[in-house]
Amino acid sequence: MNHTRIKLFIILLIACADFVQAQKIDLARMDRDIEVAENALQTLIKQQFVSQRMFFPLEIEGSYQEGFGVTFRLPPDYTTPMAISFSGDNDNIVILDGNAAGGGVWQYTGRERHDRARVEIQEDAIRLKEKAKTANRRVNLDSMRNDYNLKVIEAAKNFILDYHELLSQLAPSERILITNQGDQPRMWVNRYFTSPKRSHISVDALKADLLQYKQGKLTREQMLAKVSVVNTEAAEAPEPDLELLSSIFNRLYRSDLSKSYFTDNNIYYERLKNFGAVYYMKVYSSNQHDMFKYSMPTLKLDDLDQATRDRKVKELYPVFEKELKENMVEYGRTVKSLGDDELLVFNVKLTRCDGCGIPYSLEASVKGSVLKEYASGKLSKDAAAGKVAVKKGPLQ
Repeated sequence: MNHTRIKLFIILLIACADFVQAQKIDLARMDRDIEVAENALQTLIKQQFVSQRMFFPLEIEGSYQEGFGVTFRLPPDYTTPMAISFSGDNDNIVILDGNAAGGGVWQYTGRERHDRARVEIQEDAIRLKEKAKTANRRVNLDSMRNDYNLKVIEAAKNFILDYHELLSQLAPSERILITNQGDQPRMWVNRYFTSPKRSHISVDALKADLLQYKQGKLTREQMLAKVSVVNTEAAEAPEPDLELLSSIFNRLYRSDLSKSYFTDNNIYYERLKNFGAVYYMKVYSSNQHDMFKYSMPTLKLDDLDQATRDRKVKELYPVFEKELKENMVEYGRTVKSLGDDELLVFNVKLTRCDGCGIPYSLEASVKGSVLKEYASGKLSKDAAAGKVAVKKGPLQ
């Protein structure tokens, strides 16, 4: 057996091992493992702020996607929960309210802190925030948010290296991802209220590398070098080509043009520095006319019962996914402002269809270099669409 055949044989063995492991996944156990891991990650993040005596609620949602791995979603920064820091002997109080207009970060100095603040912290925070508005001085929001993000990233890296064994069922080809990018569209951010600069955090590692680390084949420093970290923020100035692409998709996915799912909402985007552009869509499949009847405008079907409607929705999903990838490269090639390694991303919340087996959401992404190669004729449309990566959320 020559070296080429041996190499091919090893690759096939690894592929078969991953397939067998995927087949053996105990979903009930996976759900339990994820819940335990959520608690561990939450604890590690909060421990980063113990010395600052900062208190805030922190909900983390984990989900498993076969073939990708486990994703832990932190609250997006535009919904940052209220956080209160008691600092020093003079009872300085810093209040961070991510939902407040203009940033909502205030510092109040005085003897306003008392024991009840620790028990009924939200009530005190509201009262103190009102006093802070007319009291001392504004705290630098960017500095505070950057400090928060760095601490979250540090906790995320420690979690991945030290607690990855909590997710023992993951295949070597799957990943652990921690991000503050939720699966809900951000279409209302800066539309209905003023939000501070938004940040994008993503920390992930491959299970195969973590197995090497566990076996002592990688040092901690070597493993940390293999952890992928994204820490960036949204750009403020709009870019004409990105605005144009938003306009194109807004028209393309209206019910009179789409051949699968459609949108009734505007498609908004964020330009993230040194990362790319993320578009947020919410798509529908049908209109409900009464308790029992549906119409599906893209298929020109009326008076459908629930079972027929659900069957059609399920049939349309692969059509939607295929067309989305094709449209991303076809119209994405008009975008000139993305760097070669930056990404064009579509974050889609899908139509509701309980028990249909389609995902709640999907995220499709493609590199700027692929779009440029297609635009210059170096790649065919099919080849370019084939380079669009799709990550699906949990199944409905």
